[in-house]
Amino acid sequence: MFHRKLSTALGEQRQIWVFLRDQQRWIEKALVVDLEGDLVTLRYDAEDEDELHSWEETVRIDSIGAISARLAFFSRHALAEDLEVTGDCPESEQLPSQG
Repeated sequence: MFHRKLSTALGEQRQIWVFLRDQQRWIEKALVVDLEGDLVTLRYDAEDEDELHSWEETVRIDSIGAISARLAFFSRHALAEDLEVTGDCPESEQLPSQG
């Protein structure tokens, strides 16, 4: 199952979050750069105090406990200001109220 998710993330070049069971830690916003057999190579950035580090790490698929992917995100500030609601829709395009 993880092999398929990793393969999809590799093809789409989509960031994923990976939980490593054996190390009990998350790798956040990782890109899958290679998938060969039971090994996956992940590239990610990590922040340590005032420094930003880029890492490339190869892990066994067996050590992965979970994979998460962000579906979408919204800025909270943009939501409060720019989000259109049904009242903003022209009356000709509004659905009739039920009940």
